[in-house]
Amino acid sequence: MPAPTMPTNGSRHSSLTQTYQERASVSGTSALASYFLRLIAAKKTNLCVSADVSTTRELLQIAEEVGDHICLLKTHADIIHDFGGKTFQDLQAIAKRKGFLIFEDRKFGDIGNTVQLQYTSGPLQIVRWANIVNAHIFPGPAIVTALANAADDAVTAYNTSVETQITGPELPDGEGEAEPEEAEDGLQTPEPEEQDGDRLSSDEEDDDESEDEPVTYSDDDQVGDLARTTSRRLSSPSEMERKFSVVSVSTTISTKTEHISPQPTPVHHRGFSEGLNYLAASEQVDPQKALQNLGEPPMARGLLLLAQMSSAGNLMDESYASKCVDAARLRPDFVLGFIAQRSLNSQPGDNFITMTPGVQIGAKGDELGQQYNTPEAVIGAAGSDVIIVGRGIYGAQDRRQAAAEYRDRAWRAYEERVGLGRA
Repeated sequence: MPAPTMPTNGSRHSSLTQTYQERASVSGTSALASYFLRLIAAKKTNLCVSADVSTTRELLQIAEEVGDHICLLKTHADIIHDFGGKTFQDLQAIAKRKGFLIFEDRKFGDIGNTVQLQYTSGPLQIVRWANIVNAHIFPGPAIVTALANAADDAVTAYNTSVETQITGPELPDGEGEAEPEEAEDGLQTPEPEEQDGDRLSSDEEDDDESEDEPVTYSDDDQVGDLARTTSRRLSSPSEMERKFSVVSVSTTISTKTEHISPQPTPVHHRGFSEGLNYLAASEQVDPQKALQNLGEPPMARGLLLLAQMSSAGNLMDESYASKCVDAARLRPDFVLGFIAQRSLNSQPGDNFITMTPGVQIGAKGDELGQQYNTPEAVIGAAGSDVIIVGRGIYGAQDRRQAAAEYRDRAWRAYEERVGLGRA
């Protein structure tokens, strides 16, 4: 399938000739989009690998093998038959170590309430681990608002910590908690079971016989793992030790917002030109150091709209793509860009990121209607920003080598497009 021809120099949109670093600092660019563009520049890769596999083991193996060569890993959690919490925790750990983001190719397409539940609930809990998701616009532009609100609520829940302190009156001297008795064999006897009538109250006596409610704490020590909670059981004195039934419970709720903003980077703390020069210099000396300077991704989520597809006979015409762009312009704080066959930036303020699937070297298509393009056609001629490669890499005998080849060809096409000399 021939890629669309990019406009001539005189009519090109500015995003086609700007570097990724320059676009990262364009006014109005969201925190996550800015971070992603800086990540691409620091790591020198505009390659996304699609891991279309059905087991956790295969998914993690692909992430390990290609992680050094990608900026983004595209997943299909709903086809992984053993997907669970450990799957996404292990995947997040690899992403953090190797420096790439995670894109769950969920393709939301339903009414607002349904897509919110699909995004946040169920066995996948996508909002907890995927930096980026995508959606169709055919239900109407409200689908963008619904997903944005769900993401905001998840981040707010993550950034709200609850601390509960439980205190009681001091006991007279000598009437403190008794030491556990020792059995004849020298082992400690277990604590007594909780007895009927043991109860805790909040600043007043509790006359109702009710079970203790578990206390829930937020756990915010994992970047990207939203709203993870743990519960703690409250124990009570044994029958002989019980001296009081009135306690004071104080709960402190604190909210933090530092994870919503991008982590410190060279560009954030320097002037525009100086920051870009510093980042470029660090890339030339040590790409790994450039990644360390970049820091961890912001605690934010982003959306790609499906504006065009690479399959033969698809129904996404130019009118449909135009409506996708209109919807994106209403929420540039949440919509990173598009899944499309060419750049859709046309107005002066547009800075959307275009990712193009259907890229494979030396293949024309398959029997199911998929059509393929080369990295040069997609990045160079069509003006896309990221190539998405599936079977050409995960089906290769040597995945690392295949990923390196796609990365090199796509990056060279980008450098030629924006007029950069090859380092």
